[in-house]
Amino acid sequence: MFYLCTPIFIPNIVEHQNIYILAIESSCDDTSAAVLCNGKVLSNVVATQKIHEEYGGVVPELASRAHQQNIVPVVHQALAKANIDKKLVSAIAFTRGPGLMGSLLVGTSFAKSLAMGLKVPLIEVNHMQAHILAHFIADEGTAKPKFPFLALTISGGHTQIVLVRDYFDMEILGETLDDAVGEAFDKSAKLLGLPYPGGPFLDKYAQLGNPDAFQFPEPKVDGLNFSFSGLKTSILYFIQKQSKNNPDFIKENINDICASIQGCIIKILLHKLETGVAQTGIKEIAIGGGVSANSGIRAALKQMEVTHGWRTYIPKFEYCTDNGAMIGIVGHLKYLDGDFSKTTIGVKARYGF
Repeated sequence: MFYLCTPIFIPNIVEHQNIYILAIESSCDDTSAAVLCNGKVLSNVVATQKIHEEYGGVVPELASRAHQQNIVPVVHQALAKANIDKKLVSAIAFTRGPGLMGSLLVGTSFAKSLAMGLKVPLIEVNHMQAHILAHFIADEGTAKPKFPFLALTISGGHTQIVLVRDYFDMEILGETLDDAVGEAFDKSAKLLGLPYPGGPFLDKYAQLGNPDAFQFPEPKVDGLNFSFSGLKTSILYFIQKQSKNNPDFIKENINDICASIQGCIIKILLHKLETGVAQTGIKEIAIGGGVSANSGIRAALKQMEVTHGWRTYIPKFEYCTDNGAMIGIVGHLKYLDGDFSKTTIGVKARYGF
């Protein structure tokens, strides 16, 4: 039955029937669409917005405009790469939040319209849950974390340690009190004159440097919470002081500076994880979010398997940054549970678990 006010389409789920999820991600500055069949990725298309590079950071209004330009061709390309007709789509999954309000509105509005046009269910997805559940994308040869596990979600907007008891039973044990770790990477890189986004460039130089060349203070924060604002300030004062004495200091020491900054951030993250493991007794550790693509963090976490007996799970690079596939796997899991949304649903720029 079709309701004009608040339609919600409930499918008849037939056993062994293929479930095709079309997923849309538009939380920040990447427009992405993916198609999954029974939890396996058939396509995962991402359009990155280059316009923000000249501003040194994401400009919300420009981001929402770019999403409007990108979303139709991105969805079309995702369906074409998956080699399926849109009439085969079982449901539309979309990012409801958290994220930039304007960006979320573009993706949400498109998803609603498409779901109504195809008369298929609409499925809302929490962006941060998707980063965690990306580990359950059906990839052959990829190990999946066992419940319960601890998830370290690290991105440009979030830094959290999450206790994951089941797919949708999650509890935040600790989070940043100010800046996110991704912001710490990008702003430190900006102080060094590196292009935006600076995190990957800082990582590149860090691989050639000595992480013990320069010392930066580790913030003292109670429990499993994080703080990175003080670290950024100490890096700023350090660069200003050294550059005053030697105008070529950054140029002459770029590798060691980057390695030292990255080394300090990694210590902060791992010390909190160690505390989380000690408190919970859980040694299954998974990471997610854009910063989980950092080579130093990935290497340090794998080393913990040797030194601490942890079992660590690191997603493929393409599932670290914002992408439609991670939204799609959540959509698939919710589809199996019959957890569908009304088309009157709104976006949530701030969206907890």
